Amino acid sequence: MISLNIEKTLGFISKENVFAYEAQVKAAQEALENGTGKGNDFLGWLHLPSSITKEHLADLKATAQVLRENCEAVVVAGIGGSYLGARAVIEALSNSFAWLQDKKSGPVILYAGHNIGEDYLYELTEYLKDKKFGVINISKSGTTTETALAFRLLKKQCEDQRGKEMAKKVIVAVTDAKKGAARVTADNEGYKSFIIPDNVGGRFSVLTPVGLLPIAVAGFDIEKLVAGAAAMEKACGKDVPFAENPAAIYAATRNELYKNGKKIEILVNFNPKLHYVSEWWKQLYGESEGKENKGIFPTSVDFSTDLHSMGQWIQEGERTIYETVISVEKTQYSLQVPSDEANLDGLNFLAGKHVDEVNKMAELGTQLAHVDGGVPNMRIVIPALNEESLGGLLYFFEKACGISGYLLGVNPFNQPGVEAYKKNMFALLNKPGYEEESKAIQARL
Repeated sequence: MISLNIEKTLGFISKENVFAYEAQVKAAQEALENGTGKGNDFLGWLHLPSSITKEHLADLKATAQVLRENCEAVVVAGIGGSYLGARAVIEALSNSFAWLQDKKSGPVILYAGHNIGEDYLYELTEYLKDKKFGVINISKSGTTTETALAFRLLKKQCEDQRGKEMAKKVIVAVTDAKKGAARVTADNEGYKSFIIPDNVGGRFSVLTPVGLLPIAVAGFDIEKLVAGAAAMEKACGKDVPFAENPAAIYAATRNELYKNGKKIEILVNFNPKLHYVSEWWKQLYGESEGKENKGIFPTSVDFSTDLHSMGQWIQEGERTIYETVISVEKTQYSLQVPSDEANLDGLNFLAGKHVDEVNKMAELGTQLAHVDGGVPNMRIVIPALNEESLGGLLYFFEKACGISGYLLGVNPFNQPGVEAYKKNMFALLNKPGYEEESKAIQARL
């Protein structure tokens, strides 16, 4: 089970002040449970892990198997919450060099629809030219520019290369139950489809088919992922005492740090496989809390890599930051440092030690140095990089985010600011229906 340690924040804030949030946290938990808070039409994630049926998982696994058997590559088309959760889990569990290996245990998972890079999309379509590939199109509306544009290209290429009948078999839609362009396309073309529930926002959707289908296609155990999340749902439940509830303590601690001028949270990992977990977390907290000129700025670093680039700033820069470190207790593999007779690098003192032992000392040494430098530190420990631990970690962050947003006084489940750039982009591209906006923006330019 995941554990949270806040001891290294207590030179900066007091435990009494963190525990003084107990009543507010209880009220936030009750607002979530009873659906009485802001954004209460988007609370479908709250008890999602415990409500997922075996039949639903079997359906997802069967579809994943069809793609695994008929594809050398599968492109996940989606942006934001429509791809970050899946990618976080897939990258964390995958062999770092699997895509370079000749012997592959399943299709290569690729991503599109998360940018508008012409060179990126050209290179992707070139790579796919001689491949049997499939597509998972993930979009509630089917009209999100980045994803719709990529899917338009991929659909045509898949049909041209594999024929309409096979394309029907290897293109899957994850979309709205009844409405939107992607739903109409799926129905018209006869694609297998899965539903994004109306009451689950994108950044909370990793345990819906949005995340579960690509994760299953990548060959990972979605039953264990869901079980890990369900265990954490229980551990962070509304009746769990404040002192024993990790999501409650995390939400309270970060709000108390924010109140004390710590405006930036840096999510730190010492395992490169967690990079996309950080990317997923940044969207979760940034999009949930960055409203009404409020909110902690979520950013991330990969240590020890970034100690050689960002380490100086974190150690001695402006003291508006704190760190939350994700530590993985046990590695999957074992590798020991060899002895070297010449010892020119001076590393013989490490001979016989496991590489992870060196990494853990780098972690502890960094934490002590940063705390000494005025940076509060929280530490989240997960047992291993496996499906259960990741399922638990994702749910922990989701639940804490809901509580934390309510403590901050914002609606953690909407994202009104995301539309601003789209309106300008459509006006600049002369999209039909944007004539007035086009005139106004041209006048500005």
